[in-house]
Amino acid sequence: MLLSALGNIGINYIAPLMVAKLVGEIAEDKDVTVGSTLPYVLGFVGVLLFAEGLWRIALHCLNRLDALGIEHLYVIGMDELFAKDAAFFHDNFAGSLTKRVLSFASRFEQFVDTLTFQIVGMFVPLTFGAVVLWRYEPLLVVGLLTMITVTGVCVAPLIRRRQALVDEREEAIARVSGHVADSLMNMDTVRAFAAERREAAEHRSRVALSRRLTLRSWDYGNLRIDTLVAPMSVLTNALGLLLAVTLGGGSHGVEAIVVAFTYYSNATRIMFEFNQIYRRLESSMTEAAQFTELLLTPPTVVDPAAPEPLLPGAAHVRFEKVDFTHAGGRPLFEGLDLEVSAGSKIGLVGRSGGGKTTLTRLLLRMTDIDSGRILIGGQDISRLRQADLRGLIAYVPQDPAMFHRTLRDNIAFARPDATDAEIRRAAEAAHVTEFADALPHGFDTMVGERGIKLSGGQRQRVALARAILRDAPILLLDEATSALDSESEILVQEALWRLMDGRTALVVAHRLSTVASMDRLVVLDRGRIVEQGSHDELLAAQGAYAKLWQHQSGGFLDDSPAGAEVT
Repeated sequence: MLLSALGNIGINYIAPLMVAKLVGEIAEDKDVTVGSTLPYVLGFVGVLLFAEGLWRIALHCLNRLDALGIEHLYVIGMDELFAKDAAFFHDNFAGSLTKRVLSFASRFEQFVDTLTFQIVGMFVPLTFGAVVLWRYEPLLVVGLLTMITVTGVCVAPLIRRRQALVDEREEAIARVSGHVADSLMNMDTVRAFAAERREAAEHRSRVALSRRLTLRSWDYGNLRIDTLVAPMSVLTNALGLLLAVTLGGGSHGVEAIVVAFTYYSNATRIMFEFNQIYRRLESSMTEAAQFTELLLTPPTVVDPAAPEPLLPGAAHVRFEKVDFTHAGGRPLFEGLDLEVSAGSKIGLVGRSGGGKTTLTRLLLRMTDIDSGRILIGGQDISRLRQADLRGLIAYVPQDPAMFHRTLRDNIAFARPDATDAEIRRAAEAAHVTEFADALPHGFDTMVGERGIKLSGGQRQRVALARAILRDAPILLLDEATSALDSESEILVQEALWRLMDGRTALVVAHRLSTVASMDRLVVLDRGRIVEQGSHDELLAAQGAYAKLWQHQSGGFLDDSPAGAEVT
């Protein structure tokens, strides 16, 4: 910043000063020779070359500052998002978050460049100019500062109003980004319901609103702020010329008039550019503020200040007097007790809304319980680092997430240091190789965003291969075979039974046949454990489980009763 300011001093103040002195010499002495003007000319050229050199050095340093700053902010932005809990991402569009976190970093360059070249690079040289003007006539400085101050006082309330307009504009742009991402991520659904025109109309509506708000903020700057600044700039120039002629002209002659007029012109150029300068800073700060606003609410799921070290062999799970309520909903679990001994296989069954999937999310600590404790190996999971806790668990959700990466990368995501042979063995165990070897590039085939190039059953097999590769002591399977055909399910079930051998397993299933052979079945109904026991014991009891078994059609539960809640 200092180098750019020095460069500006040389170009905009010292070089004109030398020209003014030369003009003064010419005006006072009509017998001007090459020898008498040469020092001024050489000095003028030398100042410009030196200032240009300072500018090159300043740009060299600034480029590195911009690059390092952008890199740092990219890292900070993603680190902050990674620290957020699951509820945060449920409440925000992925597209809007992407736009905000990228703008948070990329706008740093515009902010620093504006600060360097158009604020420090102009106002520091203006201070130098004021010192020079003071030597000619103090009233020249007083007049200049008075006009700048009056202009600033008049513009300040307009700027505050414009800031509100800019906030509305940026919010509208973020909504456009969110809708674009939402539509693109669900393009198959859009096409399936022939909703292209409806989504396009919604997009046009949002873009039109963004355009109106953008124009309103721009017009406010042009018609209100610039309309005020322009006359003030002209008056400042006129005042400078008047003061130079009437006050400085007598004692310092033409030299004072040239210096005053040039320096006042430089000052009014700053005033003319004030709105543009502020607009750049405003845009940068507003986009950064939109991201930082997301960080004002701290995550609810955080690591303890002094986490306990993870004890070896932790595989015993216990839910102890657990209370939990979904945000904005009614209580789901009230005093829930459930014990899963190490190495046992537990099936969680019941109608939708019973809390089966919620139990798995609580165990993963995707969200925290309201009261009570969840223990693994006798340790309260809230006292462990989240990374240590989740390192104990291999999780297969009902709708497996796929990255837009290769098939190999998606399997290895569970354990990045796994060898190709280990990845291959896990893929074989989950019967991934049956379709992977037929792909154009085998395991190096890109699976598309969210695994769009794979079928639902193939994605579930990849997720199972991930869990097998994870080799964790606790397995959480949430409808892990629901998208498989009957033949594939038999093969995968065999692999899962081998995987569950010696491990603690909690398996959520609507298809009761997939969990009938578990050590124990736990029947959940609206957050309460209504029955538990083996398959044969529960059938013999002729209770809720027996009714569910009888109501199955084609292996699935009949979830027709109204009032079911989403787990």
